[in-house]
Amino acid sequence: MKDLTEDLWVFGYGSLMWRPGFAYRERVHAHLYGYHRSLCVFSHVHRGTPEHPGLVLGLDRGGRCHGVAFRVAPEEAEATIGYLREREQVTAVYLERHLPVRLADARRVRALAYVVDRNHGQYAGRLSFEEVVRLVRQGQGISGRNPDYVRNTYDHLVGMQVIDPLLHRIVAALAQEA
Repeated sequence: MKDLTEDLWVFGYGSLMWRPGFAYRERVHAHLYGYHRSLCVFSHVHRGTPEHPGLVLGLDRGGRCHGVAFRVAPEEAEATIGYLREREQVTAVYLERHLPVRLADARRVRALAYVVDRNHGQYAGRLSFEEVVRLVRQGQGISGRNPDYVRNTYDHLVGMQVIDPLLHRIVAALAQEA
């Protein structure tokens, strides 16, 4: 268990970047090595249903992920972890980990991150581009439409000057539906 007298760091790579939902003291661009952002999780709640799943992001093995690290005050840590577990662990598709993260200003911290559980039934793995677009288009759940989730994440990354070629292609394909 993390020492709750210290600040808690949380690493966001998807909707946490643009809708954290918790109070924080500091927000910093950050890199996580050994994992990459991937639309690899069938969403059965937030952006889809079991009958019509959407796809949401997970941290999958290998590579590097540019995201955001949030520093949470010690007195807010327990409530923040509770909130994140309720939000991220609805179907237990993620593994909660404290991982080394490098902040944009070269500091190194351990941050709470949610890594996809490759043994979970909602792990989609690598899908064809066409299947990813199809699933994203159809997805809608309690947190809204799946295309909005993908566009918001992409737009936030662009605002951070981060290039994600796959998300760019998906957003372009989604624009063709209009």
